[in-house]
Amino acid sequence: MTKRAAVLLPSQLRHLLRVTEATSRHPERDVLILWLGFSCGMRVTETARLTVADVLHPSGRLRSEISLRAEITKGCRQRLAYLTNPKLIAAMDRYIEWRNAKRFGCSLDGRQYRGLMPATKLILTWKGGPYELNTKRARNAAGEVVEYLAADSLQTYIKGLYRAAGLFDASSHSGRRTFASRLMAAGESLETVQALLGHAELDHVMPYLEVNPATMREMFAEVL
Repeated sequence: MTKRAAVLLPSQLRHLLRVTEATSRHPERDVLILWLGFSCGMRVTETARLTVADVLHPSGRLRSEISLRAEITKGCRQRLAYLTNPKLIAAMDRYIEWRNAKRFGCSLDGRQYRGLMPATKLILTWKGGPYELNTKRARNAAGEVVEYLAADSLQTYIKGLYRAAGLFDASSHSGRRTFASRLMAAGESLETVQALLGHAELDHVMPYLEVNPATMREMFAEVL
């Protein structure tokens, strides 16, 4: 049985962010990646496939909600993600400034999309290119073999951020599990969590929520 990624407490998330700031070669990008998981419940591959136009209006204003297109989600189901967490917004602004300073995917016309080319991927490698996507195969609920894309290199990289912070039970999926568990601890319905995670069936939500009550209470004893 595959071990599930750990759900992080607020104190652990703050520690992770502090260590990332102190040790990462690219904290502007890495902190944003972490916040997209913890505050939006985004999968790693969804993060890797976001474009600049997905998160910014042509005017350069940040979208308060973004449509995760069916073509980039694991289950091929469109859903909304909400860019409303103030710390996520601050991380996004900081990262865009960093990209402009690096001249990664920048346009000649700086009046639109804050100077970034809208079709470029939002999250880029240290060389300024998109993260590689690998084709995987799996069996769906009907027993059919289906293909999907996975950003394995980004997933491994994020796991390394957790390791650097001493969080050895955590993985790239911890952000998504923590997001779902905090929603439930806040009193949101299973149906709401299902919609925000983009799962077709309620049964698919339950593995995200297997956190003991004491941990759930502690999660909301502190503010992120």
